[in-house]
Amino acid sequence: MIAAQVQQQLLQLLGPASCRFDQESLVTHSYDATPMLQALPDAVVYPEITEEVQCILRLANEYRIPIVPRGAASNLCGGTVPVSGGIVVVLTRMNKLLELDTDNLTATFQAGLNTKQFHREVEKKGLFYPPDPSSMVISTLGGNIMEGAGGLRGLKYGTTKDYVIALEAVLPSGDVIRTGGKLYKDVAGYDLTKLLVGSEGTLAIVTEATVKLLPAPLVRQTMLVAYKDIYAAARSVSRIVGARIIPATLEFMDQPTIQVVEAYNHIGLPTDAQAVLLIEQDGQELASVRKDMEAIAAICAEEGADRIQTAADEQEAEQLMKARRSALSALARIRPTTILEDATVPRSRIADMVLAINRIAEAHQINICTFGHAGDGNLHPTCTTDARDKEEIHRVEEAFAEIFEETIRLGGTITGEHGVGMVKAPYLEWKVGEAGIELMRGIKQAFDPNGIMNPGKIFAKSARKRLVISK
Repeated sequence: MIAAQVQQQLLQLLGPASCRFDQESLVTHSYDATPMLQALPDAVVYPEITEEVQCILRLANEYRIPIVPRGAASNLCGGTVPVSGGIVVVLTRMNKLLELDTDNLTATFQAGLNTKQFHREVEKKGLFYPPDPSSMVISTLGGNIMEGAGGLRGLKYGTTKDYVIALEAVLPSGDVIRTGGKLYKDVAGYDLTKLLVGSEGTLAIVTEATVKLLPAPLVRQTMLVAYKDIYAAARSVSRIVGARIIPATLEFMDQPTIQVVEAYNHIGLPTDAQAVLLIEQDGQELASVRKDMEAIAAICAEEGADRIQTAADEQEAEQLMKARRSALSALARIRPTTILEDATVPRSRIADMVLAINRIAEAHQINICTFGHAGDGNLHPTCTTDARDKEEIHRVEEAFAEIFEETIRLGGTITGEHGVGMVKAPYLEWKVGEAGIELMRGIKQAFDPNGIMNPGKIFAKSARKRLVISK
């Protein structure tokens, strides 16, 4: 527990309406969207301005109190679980859209602004902010920045890191730094903006950000393609991109996922298919979009697609994309615990990775469904299980360790968009090596010499022992 003296100082700094020490508030801020992880904080605070964040950090740094920045806590890596207790700093009251600059095509906002709300405001101006994490209805933009969030449009448009051009951040000392600006060129020193994006609250608290915007696409077409052969689906993905066509969305679902999603939504998905691709293209001209979609359909047909269905109107397009966006919700109905992971491989190895996942799941006698962003190789193997069955959970953990090992063997990475947090920390050394870990620790030390910022995340006490995956 933090000292009564610290509680009193927090109350004086923020006021009673912005501080919580009661058991109910501590419990409700002891977990995030990651299953099976929970730890009680000692206090929960709700700053409304940057100066209040500065005061909180100065106090925490003086008393060496852990700080856990938090938005909507929709992350899936344990990134906002207060594993060392301390103060949870909830940024959701800092939720203003500060500026929409149509001359420079930028937007500036506070970190607690809701992602979906931001999209709506931008679209009212005929503009477009492409990053679209599946959690966008509830997630905050600051949380997206801290986790380096991706989304369905990553192939064509990139992810959050590609759009953040300026930040206001409070260091553990309470000092404020401002990085970047409304600039498309800036090579003045180290790129602190990019360093902070994806830093998972371990270096500083981002309070404001500026992102670049694009003109909104005027035309969009959507297609579902079904296959009896998973390799044919994977070949189609590679050939589409090889033909110099970059779809706005190029998503994948395996047969178990298709069957569960269809049972949930009843939208006519082909449940006998081994794989489906959900493809969307957008642009400024109908003729160009149509040309791309016709070329994509021809490639899929040449690769043996069993069914090619182009949405007749906007309503049907929404239904098709709903199939992919609702995958997690559909799977969560099967059993009490749903563990959604992410692993990224080169797109040419997608079929190999999916088959490896199936083989590993069968060997450990667990249920894993796989879906994800085929265009950028980011797959989401998702296990439905029961946290109360400790023996099964052990098998699940061993299976995911093998999946991460196989991902690296295929030239991939242990996380494409979810972040490291607590969940992937034991595997990070597998990807970046011992020297890479030490370099990252040095960066952490430079920003946070007293180690108060989100302790227990990214850096594991020891790396998990490497497994041997059969070739």
